[in-house]
Amino acid sequence: MENNAQLIAQCEAKAEQWLAPEFDEQTRKEVKELMENTDKTGLIDAFYKDLEFGTGGLRGIMGAGSNRMNIYTVGMATQGLANYLKKNFANLSLIKVAVCHDCRNNSRLFAETVANIFSANGIKVYLFDDMRPTPECSFAIRHFGCQSGVNITASHNPREYNGYKAYWEDGAQVLAPHDKGIIDEVNKVKVADVKFKGNPELIEIIGEEIDKIYLEQVKTISIDPAVIERHKDLKIVYTPLHGTGMMLIPQSLKLWGFENVHCVKEQMERSGDFPTVVSPNPENGEALTLALRDAKAIDADIVMASDPDADRVGMACKNDKGEWVLINGNQTCLLFLYYIITNRIKTGKMKPNDFIVKTIVTTEVIKKIADKNNIEMRDCYTGFKWIANEILKSEGKQKYIGGGEESYGFLAEDFVRDKDAVSACSLLAEICAYAKDQGKTLYELLMDIYLEYGFSHEFTINVVKPGKSGADEIKAMMENFRTNPPKEIVGSKVVISKDFQSLEQTDANGVVTKLDMPETSNVLQWFCEDGTKVSVRPSGTEPKIKFYLELKGEMKCTGCYERCLKEADAKIDDIKKSLGL
Repeated sequence: MENNAQLIAQCEAKAEQWLAPEFDEQTRKEVKELMENTDKTGLIDAFYKDLEFGTGGLRGIMGAGSNRMNIYTVGMATQGLANYLKKNFANLSLIKVAVCHDCRNNSRLFAETVANIFSANGIKVYLFDDMRPTPECSFAIRHFGCQSGVNITASHNPREYNGYKAYWEDGAQVLAPHDKGIIDEVNKVKVADVKFKGNPELIEIIGEEIDKIYLEQVKTISIDPAVIERHKDLKIVYTPLHGTGMMLIPQSLKLWGFENVHCVKEQMERSGDFPTVVSPNPENGEALTLALRDAKAIDADIVMASDPDADRVGMACKNDKGEWVLINGNQTCLLFLYYIITNRIKTGKMKPNDFIVKTIVTTEVIKKIADKNNIEMRDCYTGFKWIANEILKSEGKQKYIGGGEESYGFLAEDFVRDKDAVSACSLLAEICAYAKDQGKTLYELLMDIYLEYGFSHEFTINVVKPGKSGADEIKAMMENFRTNPPKEIVGSKVVISKDFQSLEQTDANGVVTKLDMPETSNVLQWFCEDGTKVSVRPSGTEPKIKFYLELKGEMKCTGCYERCLKEADAKIDDIKKSLGL
């Protein structure tokens, strides 16, 4: 009780500072209400800590307070980033940044606040005239030769959230050493230090002219335009889930040559409240409910949905029984890379120095495809900044032709350095046309891949452990796995163990070799004799530890898929037990 009283007193003292004249009237009013409320939960939530500027930027619930997304927390982050840019690029006469935002409540206000602060610090700003997909922010940074960029977005988080993503001059999210450097500068800033009054002469509004250049570039990704011409009437149902995809994805599909695109009317209405879905996340089947309704009504060939900032794509297609099924993130990535590799070879576009990238927790079937076709495949850490880092490392020497992750993100081009649902939706439609050209559905194409390269089923287990005690438990779990790694998983011997914290790989004979990764990461992986792969990593943003399972099976015919799936699912509980979950 005493500790609680102490916490309330600390929060009240902090809140008192937010009643000062440098805060606007609305903010002061909200803070006063929090302080006067007899229930102190809201006050504590808003002030018990400062919203932390992490390696990706900010993300939090909107409202007044130091632990909330508002013009002041956004302002301090921007002032810190501006200070770092001025130190890092002191040799430049003019530093340039691009600023973009999504459909969320307050996103335009935050984007304009960011632009004003940068310009007040003598930095040239290219500010989009309206919401735009995340990949276009990355594109604009590269197009204008900017040193940095900011995108105001909370991706697929619940409606009460907003966020702030910081980018570097290559158009990718910030990596070391700049991530830590920016955090240090942001942590030094107080509200009084923020230069809120902008310099309009340094703010240039950009819009359709950049859309046009970007969409023309996206069109160059098409591998087989002739197959689109033959199936330009392919029936596509698309939903932007009230978000930024509506600005460019229907246009891109039209530019590629698709003439039969049906957009979900209710979800083509921009809204930061996402009124038609529980969660605006294309990973969740519920988000595709209205799209599937429309697909059944017109007997569509494919359903695709982009998340609110249009960097990830979810999809559904008909199975061999004519029922609509969701295709998961691993399968989507698999379809993309299979198509890119086999059709670049078929059309003579593949070059000896082309390479693909996947994250370490994404399906190993991709490696089988790459190996069989003599294409270099690279594994990287989870998060698209690591895929972008692989592109940067090989710029001018090798060509990146595609990469993705199990969490529904894919990038088919190198002129953008973040996952891109605009190009992914267009390429997905082309893959569907390619399947149709052979008298097949996308589902049947997926079955063909499994038949040729082996069946695989991926499953993620999230173990949530809230609070400090939970964080201690997660730490203890990882320590135990390191000290007592499993020798076998469900009767199959572990033949390779990887520890990305020590950057060591151990084989079945105990021989240790070094892992070639750009830095360490708290991830463990075990590969078994039967092809089972288990990856373990604590979440960096939530109080949970994640287990990524990949299970193999023998699939001898397309009709065997359901049986293989059931057999793989039956193993999951046994794996949980063997890992003590």
